[in-house]
Parts: sequence; C-alpha cells; structure tokens
Amino acid sequence: MAHNQEPLDKTPVIKFNGQDFNSLWDRCLSRGLPFEDETFPAETSSIGLKLLQGKNLSSLRWMRPKDILKGKSEPHFILEGASRFDIQQGKAGDCWFLATLGSLTQNPQHLQKILMDQSFSHQYAGIFRFRFWQCGQWVEVVVDDRLPVLDKEYLFVYPRNNNQEFWPCLLEKAYAKFHGSYANLHYGFLPDALVDLMGGVVTSIDLHFPSDLVTMVKTAAKAGSLMACATLAKPTGEARRMENGLVSQHAYTVTGAERIQYGRSWEDLIRLWNPWGNTEWRGRWSDGSLEWQKTHDQQKRLLYENKEDGEFWMSCQDFQDNFSCLFVCNQFPVSLNQGNMPHKIWSQMMFKNRATPGNTTEGLPRDTQYIFSVPEGMESNNVIISVNVRLQNLKAKDKFPLSFKVFKVDPQFQPFWKRLPPTFFSQFRNAIEGIAFKTKSNLTKYFSLSTGTYVVVTSAHSEAVEFLLRIFLKMPDGDRNLGSNFNLTAPKASLLENGSQESIFHRYAQQGLNMDATQLQSLLNQEFLKGTPGDTFSLDECRSIVALMDARLGMGGPPLSNKSSS
Repeated sequence: MAHNQEPLDKTPVIKFNGQDFNSLWDRCLSRGLPFEDETFPAETSSIGLKLLQGKNLSSLRWMRPKDILKGKSEPHFILEGASRFDIQQGKAGDCWFLATLGSLTQNPQHLQKILMDQSFSHQYAGIFRFRFWQCGQWVEVVVDDRLPVLDKEYLFVYPRNNNQEFWPCLLEKAYAKFHGSYANLHYGFLPDALVDLMGGVVTSIDLHFPSDLVTMVKTAAKAGSLMACATLAKPTGEARRMENGLVSQHAYTVTGAERIQYGRSWEDLIRLWNPWGNTEWRGRWSDGSLEWQKTHDQQKRLLYENKEDGEFWMSCQDFQDNFSCLFVCNQFPVSLNQGNMPHKIWSQMMFKNRATPGNTTEGLPRDTQYIFSVPEGMESNNVIISVNVRLQNLKAKDKFPLSFKVFKVDPQFQPFWKRLPPTFFSQFRNAIEGIAFKTKSNLTKYFSLSTGTYVVVTSAHSEAVEFLLRIFLKMPDGDRNLGSNFNLTAPKASLLENGSQESIFHRYAQQGLNMDATQLQSLLNQEFLKGTPGDTFSLDECRSIVALMDARLGMGGPPLSNKSSS
C-alpha cells in the first residue's frame, strides 16, 4: 500500500480524530497485526440500533475481506478501474451519498483525491484512508477493513465483480465514521454529499421551468461537475418502488444526456443510474422499449445497452414530470441558464469563523460582518452566498444552526469600512431576500444584486458553531480570468531582472505600516499584474479588499480568497 502520497493540491489535510495514517500503518506492519480502529469499533454502536431493529444480532460479525473470501479469491481495492457499476446499495438509506459517489466516478482525477493509491496486496495492514471536504479543508478519515456481515450477507454496500472489489464498501465505512455511525447516513441530503466529495458550490435546477436539459447536462459534465437528482416524495414519506420502475424519495446519478432522432423529429433524453444497481425506469425510452426498437439514429449503438445494471434512459419530459430537483456541484458556479453560455467568470471570497449566540448589536452580530462589492454590468443571478458548518457541531435532528442576512451599504456609511456601526442595522432596514435551499450542513442563497457595496452578517441560533462562509460574485467577461491572461502569483519579468520581491516590499513598507485602497491599487496594477491593457483592479475593488482585511482583525481566522474562471 502506497503510504507517502501527498494531496493533489496544497491545502493542508486535517487528521480526523487526530489519527495519523502513516504512524498507524507503520505500527501495524512492525507488529505484524492488522489495524483495529478503536475510535470506530466493531460494535453495534458504529452501526446504530435503528438499522438493527428486528435483526438477529447473534449472527452479526465484523469480518475482513480476506476472511470473507476464505481463500477462494483475493480481495482487490480497485479491479479494472473504478466505476459507478462497482456500487450496490445495502441496508442503509444512503442513496444520497452513493448517487453522488456514482457521479464522482465520472471525474477520475477528483476521485483519485478521495481514494488515493491503496491496495490489499502491497504491504497490507488492514488500514485504509479516505478524504472528505469540510469547512474549506480536506479531512482524512482512517478506517480498518472489518465490515459488518449479518447472516452471511453484507449489511451495507455490496462488493461487486464477484465479491472481489471493496473500495465502495470501505469508502462508505469511512463516511459513516465521518458522520458518527452508519445510522446517521440513513436518509440525508444530496447537496451535503456533493459538497463533502467535491468541496464546491451546489446549483439547484428547478425542473418545473422549461429548459434545455440536454445542453445543461452536457455543459455541466464538460466542466467536471457532479450531478445527481431525486424523485418526488410520497405522502407516506417512505421510499418504495412505483409501477413505472422508479423509486420514490430516492436519489439517482445523472450520467449523460443526448438529443436523438426519432421518426421525423428529435427527442431529448437523459440517462440516470440507480445506486441499487438494479430497478430501472419502465416507461418511454427504457431498456427494451419500443422507442429504442424503432429509432435508427446512428448514435443508438453507442448509447443503448439492454442491461439490468441500474442505468437507463428516459425522455427529458418524463424526467421533469417524475423528479423534484437536479443538483449540480462544481468548484465554481456553472451558469446553465437555458444552456446559452457554458460558464461565466466567478470571483470567490472565503471566511472561516466561529459564531456565538448572544453576540449581537440591535439584534445582529457585532463581529461577523463581511463586506463585498458587486461590479457593474452583472446584475442578474450574480451573487451566490453559501455557508457550510462542521458536522461535529450537529446532532441528528438539529435544525441548521446558523443564519445570515445581506444588506446594501448606503453611501453615508461608506466611511465605516472597518465595521458598520449599530445605527446601520436599524429596525427599519430590511434584509435583501434571496432564493435559498438548506440542508443539514449547508445553507446557500442566490441573489440578483445591483452594483454597489453590501454586507453579510451571520448569527448563531442556540450554540457556538464553526462555519465557512463563501461569497461567489459573477464577474464581467473580460475580468480577472486567471486561466488565460492573468497572473497574480508572480511579479513582472522586468522586476525579477532588476530587483527582488523583497525590494517591492521595502519600497511600499517605507510609506507606512498601513496601506489604503489607493496604495493597494498601485501595488497590484503596477507591480504584480500582467495582462492585456484594461485588465486592472478598480479603486472600488481595492476598497473592498482593504475592508475585508480590516474585518479580518478579531475574526479568529484568516480569510481565504481565490479568483478564477469556472
């Protein structure tokens, strides 16, 4: 097992429960004993009693893959590549996680960040590790490979490929540990899993409005997005198979979309995958349907397979009639409006902080104010604000522990850049409403804001909570595209020839300990920015940067910022 791999990016990795994989791995090898995880023991507490009700607990065993196979074959971590067809849901109602995982398999580079290089053959020690994203950081979770088996059957995700491939089983176990137990995975929210596995921002697509779904799905897939959806809930509130083959209140992976010729017209199709690994749609364009038999489109041989593997096609109209939502997750928002534009350029600001109840002035927080500016020319669906809270702060039935409000800053308050005074938050001032969706650990709101300066204020409800606040701003087409002609990481070449970066620091430091917006604008545009003429920071943008740095004082943690194109 390779144990010296570094993360694919430079973000520090947090060790969950303080467990260091390399130390534990070395200790197990030196002792010649496989790892046993005391922080997630092989006991019913790690499963949760609600998943064991009515079960014969005397037959419950925790077994390692090598012991389960009993020498008939060798276990593999990954066999012939990782795919969604390696996954088959078990007794836990964690389709929301497995549907997201199915989508992740279509992004091999990001999947590798989660799985890393691991095996059962090279220096096996019964220990594995996986990474999940939380509050702006990747968290590494260590597990042993003992899996719960009841009456000689796997209790949770089943290994596929003749019971030889175990990466989905072990990843599910790590995610259960991350949440506290397998029972805590029993029913959840798709956006939570999308964020945990991607570390991005979730866009919710309303299926009740006409849209070009084929173009939207293809656009999102090209951008490397994760996509998943859910069927409508029934009055009983329980997942059950319906006559049309779909499962109510169930999550599916979106795996593709195509426009196909059918007769003298065209039909828009979408392809979905069921984490059960079986049980498919029985309506139009399903496997073996009359539509597939009648179509002569050249793409048919590339698209159509009549297999009971959980994957199926259906028309986009049937999809909109039977599903409640479509979620798309990417590092930056992907603009999918009518499919006209593949993406816009987004700027991101991130703040990590801790909110405490009662720390208020005029009913609003004193210290948790975050100021940002909206540029000109981008006043439609141009701001997304997302809050992510630590799972360890949450209990199973807790409501979302945090709220935030957005206010526009009037010109008379512009001088108060460090912190807006209590008089700003008068009882007559109304917060700006946005379109919101809320899950167990994420709260996201979409806004259409006019040009100007705004402040976000956060408030904890009942107890202190750690959170990450992210503000995404849609930028004009020619603005700060770091992927093309912009570079803020290196000084101009002439500076490297005639002087060092230290000389730049000393030259500006001599002007005083503090830097105002005008000096910052000069530093960025003259010393560090290289690009086409006109690609410069405005004075208003520099004022926002200075304001954010001032607000950082006393916030408890440095803000993280990034500008890029999606």
